[in-house]
Amino acid sequence: MPWDFEQFIRERKFLHNVSPRTIEWYEQTFKWLGKYEPTEASTKEFVIGMREGGLKPISCNSRIRVANAYFKWAGLPLHINRLKEEGRVLPTFSTEQLTKLIAYKPDTFYHRRLHALVLTLFDSGLRIEEALGLRRLQVDFDNFLLTITGKGDKQRVIPFSDTLRKTLYRWCGMHNHPYVFPTLDGGKLDRRVVLRDFKILCRKIGFEPPPRTLHAIRHTFATNYIRRGGSQFMLMKVLGHTTLEMTKKYVNFQTDDLSAVHNQLSPLARR
Repeated sequence: MPWDFEQFIRERKFLHNVSPRTIEWYEQTFKWLGKYEPTEASTKEFVIGMREGGLKPISCNSRIRVANAYFKWAGLPLHINRLKEEGRVLPTFSTEQLTKLIAYKPDTFYHRRLHALVLTLFDSGLRIEEALGLRRLQVDFDNFLLTITGKGDKQRVIPFSDTLRKTLYRWCGMHNHPYVFPTLDGGKLDRRVVLRDFKILCRKIGFEPPPRTLHAIRHTFATNYIRRGGSQFMLMKVLGHTTLEMTKKYVNFQTDDLSAVHNQLSPLARR
């Protein structure tokens, strides 16, 4: 039986409303999977090939999930078990780095757009594609709420701060396009442009951006949310996750946080 990746992608696109980013991920996965025959032995070679190609277990598992979804759709009696992932701390921005970003004073249209976008990501925990797709009508300035269309075309309403309201209000007054963060002619901004410009900004103000730079903003939001007393359940809703297990992976406590808690809880601590 030959692979039928094209029909799978068409159905996911038009029947399940998956995002363009997800479609791109499917296509990348199928470039790997398409090298092999649809047999149990070949599925093992698929995984081995990815590992030999330098992919880490977490990246392989993302592609394995896509492959298993395809097997189920195609009615193939195949399933690949996920690899054991190494425990690792997800990258975040330090307090000092975040302070520098907040204090930055933009002086051009492009720099103001980037600064407003970055502050929105840090304040709300949005995925980058959610922020780039944000429209004026989805911003409730009176009630400090954003109505977000997330993965699977699901909507959720999340709060934002008074500080961000001032930033967004000033920024939206500088253009009259439907998108909150548009291109100069009103189109949707490309995430690769944002990534490039944001890395340049980080270096300009004095630090090297962390790995997975844009996603590290989301990790930073999650860490600070819990650090300041927010509940994991509420964080799950804000991030748009379907399970608490997904949310727990985003919470990254630094060494100083762990030390502070330990000093409070240790039986040897001074009372």
